[in-house]
Amino acid sequence: MVAHSYTVAFEGVDSREVDVQCALSPGLPAFSIVGLPDKAVAESRERVRASLNAIGLALPPKRITINLAPADLPKEGAHYDLPIALSLMAAMEVIPKEECARYLAMGELGLDARLNAVAGALPAAMAAVASARGFICPGACGPEAALAGEVEVLAPESLIALVNHFSGRIPLGAPQPAPVREVEGLPDLADVKGQERARRALEVAAAGGHNMLMIGPPGAGKSMLASRLPGILPPLSPVEALEVSMVHSIAGLMTEGGLSRTRPYRAPHHSASMAAMVGGGRRAAPGEVSLAHNGVLFLDELPEFAAPVLESLRQPLETGETVVARANAHIRYPSRVQLVAAMNPCRCGWLADPAQACSRAPKCGLDYQARISGPLIDRIDIQIEMPAVTPQELSRAPAGEASAAVAARVAAARARQAERYAERGIKVNAEATGALLEEVARPDAEGQKLLDLAAERLRLSARGYHRVMRLARTIADLEGAERVARAHLAEAVSYRRAPLVR
Repeated sequence: MVAHSYTVAFEGVDSREVDVQCALSPGLPAFSIVGLPDKAVAESRERVRASLNAIGLALPPKRITINLAPADLPKEGAHYDLPIALSLMAAMEVIPKEECARYLAMGELGLDARLNAVAGALPAAMAAVASARGFICPGACGPEAALAGEVEVLAPESLIALVNHFSGRIPLGAPQPAPVREVEGLPDLADVKGQERARRALEVAAAGGHNMLMIGPPGAGKSMLASRLPGILPPLSPVEALEVSMVHSIAGLMTEGGLSRTRPYRAPHHSASMAAMVGGGRRAAPGEVSLAHNGVLFLDELPEFAAPVLESLRQPLETGETVVARANAHIRYPSRVQLVAAMNPCRCGWLADPAQACSRAPKCGLDYQARISGPLIDRIDIQIEMPAVTPQELSRAPAGEASAAVAARVAAARARQAERYAERGIKVNAEATGALLEEVARPDAEGQKLLDLAAERLRLSARGYHRVMRLARTIADLEGAERVARAHLAEAVSYRRAPLVR
């Protein structure tokens, strides 16, 4: 007689159900696990053996075979400990086989039979909902799993607590979902003095979800502005918060268990590898571009990133998803991000400063900027130059407008876009393409003349041409205008090509 329990194998944020089968047969005592287990799963034998001993159970003197089906699917991670222990106890008739088969389980066992937290509780709980099963996870993962909605969640602290629940001696209560954390404590735009054009560009970027590149000397405030973008973006919607939490759960970053309405803000160092940026590694984990899904990816010192790393961002920026293809995995992660990048005009940073002129200009600037490919630059809607702020400007300039006031205008513009695209499957102007873009962003006659002239003078690609139209549509939305006009196009064109080398 074979006993069954169930768990999941992760493929990105998706889950595939795994049937954990246990058979006890006559023969020399042995404990084997089959079904393409990795090292962590193979070591479950010792953790399960020690945990059963800790609660007073000895393994039967038989041949124990654990099969993880489907057998051709690689199994990775320590979360297989608990389902292996459950199927073994069901085969030993310690817990009812029928009850054991009603649940999908995951959890790592300690040698003292305590259940340790594992990554991926939220997507696993949602897989349990889809398969009409209950869900068992460690106590620390209970609040996260309860966010999945209509699913029976058992979150014991130890293996003995689970045995007592199945025997009816001490039933387990349902864990409460962790509270949703509201947006709070974000840096405020009021701290930024001067740089009015850059502040305006940041507002336009936030309103339409546009990518942005800031070029300026050291200390111009590029990083300061970028860190304040999440404070003017609308909070995550419930659906967006769930999408973000699923990616973070797979990566093991949901340490507090609950959903957050704050948009992700990821700022990887320029030494980041390709696997760190777009995902990969032994378990094809999500990279920075996926961890920033529905939020902001800030790349400081853009030319210092390795060229292959930057080029790997071209697909996620265009499609909103990352495909991690490896010999043993082909995984998709959501990666709809708002890219904000910053760079110096040359290696020394003073290319255009008359007081600290670069001695190697203009070659220094040309070589430095050539590290960024044209196709990548073409995907960045807003490109602005930020001059240095003098000490006199810092001391005399009034405090900047607060984030709350800017966020209100951004929210109003986004509300107009949400109404416009309600039946179109997109949310912001930066996602509009093709015939839809032609319909919603077609300028008036004067605006069309300016757009045609700009396309000719700036030699805009088809992608660049459409991105100018998207920008103009966002600027019109900030003003509450129904039609894109010449003034909106003029501002959009001014953001499209920054005077990098002069």
